[in-house]
Parts: sequence; structure tokens; C-alpha cells
Amino acid sequence: MALDMRDKCERCTTAALPHDAAALICSYECTFCVPCGEAMRGVCPNCGGELVARPRRAIGA
Repeated sequence: MALDMRDKCERCTTAALPHDAAALICSYECTFCVPCGEAMRGVCPNCGGELVARPRRAIGA
């Protein structure tokens, strides 16, 4: 089962998050850029879960 690699931050909606970019996710795969994740103090606003570094995926994989 692969992660849903979303390509935009769910908070600011302007930060592009290609598969090889640094991003933060919660266990429900809500996805945020690093600045937004830091502004939210590492807590997902959707579920209250912890935001952690999203694994990077090679382009084309």
C-alpha cells in the first residue's frame, strides 16, 4: 500500500510539493509544507495527529 503523495500543501495551497520535496504528513496522509507544519507546531489541524517527515519518492516511481 503506497502513500498518497499529494502535490500541494493543504494549508497554504500554494506550496508545490513534488514527490522529492520535503513535506510533513500525519497518519491520515494530510500533507503540509515544512513552514506550515512548523507554524502548526507539528499538529495536524484535520485530525490532531502528529506531523512527521514524509518519505521522499524518486521522480517517476
